[in-house]
Amino acid sequence: MKILITGSSGFIGSFLVEEALKRGFETWAAVRKSSSRQYLQDPRINFIELNLSDSDELRQQLSGHSFDYVVHAAGVTKCLDRQDFFRINTEGTKNLVLALLALDMPLKRFVYISSLSVFGAIREKQPYGDILESDTPCPNTAYGESKLEAERWLDSVIAGRAFPCVTLRPTGVYGPRERDYFMMFKSIKQHVDFAVGYRRQDITFVYVADVVQAVFLALDKGQTGRKYFLSDGQVYQSTTFSNLIRKELGNPWWLRITAPVWVLRVVTFFAEYAGRMTGKVTALNNDKYNILRQRNWRCDIQPAIDELGYRPAYDLKRGVKLATQWYKDNQWL
Repeated sequence: MKILITGSSGFIGSFLVEEALKRGFETWAAVRKSSSRQYLQDPRINFIELNLSDSDELRQQLSGHSFDYVVHAAGVTKCLDRQDFFRINTEGTKNLVLALLALDMPLKRFVYISSLSVFGAIREKQPYGDILESDTPCPNTAYGESKLEAERWLDSVIAGRAFPCVTLRPTGVYGPRERDYFMMFKSIKQHVDFAVGYRRQDITFVYVADVVQAVFLALDKGQTGRKYFLSDGQVYQSTTFSNLIRKELGNPWWLRITAPVWVLRVVTFFAEYAGRMTGKVTALNNDKYNILRQRNWRCDIQPAIDELGYRPAYDLKRGVKLATQWYKDNQWL
């Protein structure tokens, strides 16, 4: 079986490539000319350069290939310009699918990795309830909007023809090689734990290996048109993550600072302004402000359990332990 994985040089994508090789797939890693291949060293990997921003060039690059499966993990989570989210996450998805359709690719399954962020801040009244597939998405970030727009376009394609698309909506994904959550590991090692808002926050996580598990289950069992939430099945308080990190770092002394939401608004405003001035993308931006102030990240993973056979293997305690060890082994900490 032949599989194409976009975003293969990224955090989730590189683990998908490794799993595909373990399962004996003829594995094609889609990269850009500028992509790092640091985690793509296995000689069995076949590389293909794809320009997702140019539909004509994309068709030429894919011409002559035939894939049984495609996992679309390419995308961006932070940008300097709001429109870049839509150019890459939305238009890039459209261009890829249109190219596959134009080439009459006989796909068995196309898995699109979206995000829980397409729902935004809903069910925020206490007691918080799980976000359900039947809820109306209301994204509060440009990232979430761009992912939702791609989802809705894929829905229109599925409705118009037999396109075997399955969508996964993971909550916050963490683990080895991840850089955004790593900022918290680094901050705690430097003796500062910073939290935002005084109102209770229910948060969810999913370890990268469980996302990989879900992707390959979706390739086999996913139902066309379905959208599955992914988490580790548990709900945590905002202090749980930092407590676990601190423990794995040997319990360094720390200052635990909880600031009101308006302080975060000021920080992200100036951080984004500085990013625009320097041309450097920062993790502290307007999208991050909306993400951090959101109080409810609960989601219903029962459909993934029932229909895919998804069984999360990594709770937060186990996942943080493994991630911390990787960061240490690779001199990130």
